[in-house]
Amino acid sequence: MAKGPKKRKHSESQNGENAPAPLPAVRNSDEPSQKKVKWQNKQRVLVLATRGINHRDRHLMEDLKKIMPHHKPEAKMERSKTLSVVNEMCEMKNCNKALMFEGRNKRDLYMWLSNVPTGPSVKFLVQNVYTMAELKMTGNCLRGSRPILSFDPAFMEKPHYAVLKELFTQIFGVPNYHPKSQPFFDHVYTFTILDNRVWFRNFQILSEDGALAEIGPRFVLNPVKIFSGSFGGAALWENPHYLSPAKYRRQLKISARDKYVDRMQQKAHMEATRPKESYKLTPLDDMFKKDPLKMAEEMEGENEDVKEAVEEKQVRVARKKGEENKESGG
Repeated sequence: MAKGPKKRKHSESQNGENAPAPLPAVRNSDEPSQKKVKWQNKQRVLVLATRGINHRDRHLMEDLKKIMPHHKPEAKMERSKTLSVVNEMCEMKNCNKALMFEGRNKRDLYMWLSNVPTGPSVKFLVQNVYTMAELKMTGNCLRGSRPILSFDPAFMEKPHYAVLKELFTQIFGVPNYHPKSQPFFDHVYTFTILDNRVWFRNFQILSEDGALAEIGPRFVLNPVKIFSGSFGGAALWENPHYLSPAKYRRQLKISARDKYVDRMQQKAHMEATRPKESYKLTPLDDMFKKDPLKMAEEMEGENEDVKEAVEEKQVRVARKKGEENKESGG
């Protein structure tokens, strides 16, 4: 059987129209191919609490988790463990910042902010806590949106406030292009220094002209100490105006006790200086102590003596007038 003419292979033309596509470069190593990464600021915050916080403090922690999409949760920590365990938790969770709530006696709340693992770390006493559910104000913001951080100019006046500002910026600031965040701003965090404390407020941006509405949570941070390390180390700064809650409650009890002691002393002084005999309101009080007949006789004798004295005086006045008349007539 006769074979047909063999097909010719098309040779590559000079202009390269039929050239095959170039093959990808061969990687000689096992390293994965590099990807274009937009998320440069790798800030991850570990948020946890110790056992012993009350329901309001727990709701405050949940509110902070809602407004911080770059956080990582952790179970409650036993109070018997040392605070250095938090550094190990952050290492396992791949976090470089930590926010921990420490409760005492179910009524005092402390907050720790730390840069893991090198430090510094700050201990605050949390006061005047109001959660989002308690405020009930008209306002709302998208969950996961990035906030604008607004700081009081007083943060740059003293060095310890500058350290606090940097910690607040790195912990509460949501990184750009974070996978769980939204690429726009619709609320503002304000940090204000007043009465040696840091006041935190959260406002929603209503319009471009600057209208705001508070949405919570709100709380006041009273700084206690700044440490050089993470959850420990040398004390870089200590608040001279800080008064522990136990001492404050003790002062209230002492002031209440002093009020009672002062009242009892005033009462004892009044009893000591009170006159033993009361004032005689009427001259007839003695008539109930003596015999009425004798008193009547004495009153009659006194009346007769008074009459005689009056008559003698009248006679003397009459004689004096008569003598004066005689002299004038003579």
